[in-house]
Amino acid sequence: MECERYIKDENGRNTGCRFQNVSIEPEEAYFLVNGSSKDALIQFYDEYIQLYEIEILTPPLNVTANCTRDSAGCIITWQPPLTSHTKDTDCFQYEISIRNKDEPKEAKKDDPSEEVRNESYEFQNYNEKKKYILKIRARGKYCSVSSNWGEWSKPIEFGRGKDYFIFVILFLIALGTISVALLQYCLFKRYCSFKSIFSAVPQPREKFNASTDEDIQPKYVNLPNPQCTEEITMVEEMT
Repeated sequence: MECERYIKDENGRNTGCRFQNVSIEPEEAYFLVNGSSKDALIQFYDEYIQLYEIEILTPPLNVTANCTRDSAGCIITWQPPLTSHTKDTDCFQYEISIRNKDEPKEAKKDDPSEEVRNESYEFQNYNEKKKYILKIRARGKYCSVSSNWGEWSKPIEFGRGKDYFIFVILFLIALGTISVALLQYCLFKRYCSFKSIFSAVPQPREKFNASTDEDIQPKYVNLPNPQCTEEITMVEEMT
C-alpha cells in the first residue's frame, strides 16, 4: 500500500509518512522508500520493521479529575489508548502533566511531570482556589508496544481558580463612586461659574417706599421752653 499522508518539511519535501487504521501483526512489515530528483538518481531504501516500534500511540481516553475539599485532593482517572494488537493494560506507562494555569509560561517549563503505571493518580497538592491544566500521554513498557511517548490528551481544566467576580464588583463600585464624585464636582463648578456670570442686577429704589429697606426710628429732641419777659409801664396823671 502507498503512503496515505505524507509528512512535509518547511520546503515542501516529503520526509515521512503517516498511516492510519493499520492492524499491527506480529510479523515484520516491509517498507520501501523511493526518491526522485531532477539532478541525480536517488537510491531506494527498504527495511523490515516491527510496526509497533514506530507506532504513535493515541492519547489516553476518558480523562477525568474528581476533586474534593478534604485532604484526599483530586483523583485523576483515564483509560488506555486504543491499539489493535494488545489488550493488556499493564503494557502502558503514563506521563501526567499538571500545570497551574495562573503561573507564567517560564515556570511551567520547569514543572516536573509524574510517571505512573496505573490508570489512576492521586493529586495531593490540590488547592481549590487555583485552576489546573491536566494532560496525559502513554508509551509501551515491557510489551510489544512502542516505547516512544504518544500524543498528549486534550488539556482539561479543573479547580475553581480565582474568583474574579468579586474583583469586578469592587471595581465597578469604585468606578461608580468616582464617577458620581466627578459629576457632582462638575455640576458645582458649573453652577458657581453661572452664578458669577449672571450676577443679580441692583433694582432702583422706590421714592415713596424708601423706608422698606431701613428701619426709621423717631428721635425725640428736647427743645428749650420759651421765656416770656413782662414789662410794666407806669403812667401818672398831671393836674
